[in-house]
Amino acid sequence: HLVESGGGLVQTGDSLRLSCAASGGTFNNYVAGWFRQAPGKKREFVSTLSRWGGVTNYANSVKGRFTISRDNPKNTLYLQMASLKPEDTAVYYCAAGTNMSTQEDRYHYWGQGTQVTVSS
Repeated sequence: HLVESGGGLVQTGDSLRLSCAASGGTFNNYVAGWFRQAPGKKREFVSTLSRWGGVTNYANSVKGRFTISRDNPKNTLYLQMASLKPEDTAVYYCAAGTNMSTQEDRYHYWGQGTQVTVSS
């Protein structure tokens, strides 16, 4: 079970940190990732992180601005977002799976999403 939090309305250039609380399993058994879906668009990959946090991957559109991390004892995944742009506006979803991938069908567990809106 995954529950995201931390979304909201911010201005261009602001920062925001999303959290994803995991329950019902051993969190460090899973790789984790963030995806997002903007209005009228398909859900897209944002970032993924290995079980112990040593390996990360980012979409080119967020590289250098977003940082993914995890705190396994707290069963929590994070996405630190900086220099936010209006095009970052989307519903952000956390996901957990067994293999790091940019493809959403490789993730077995999903949260309900949290809205991030960046005003210009």
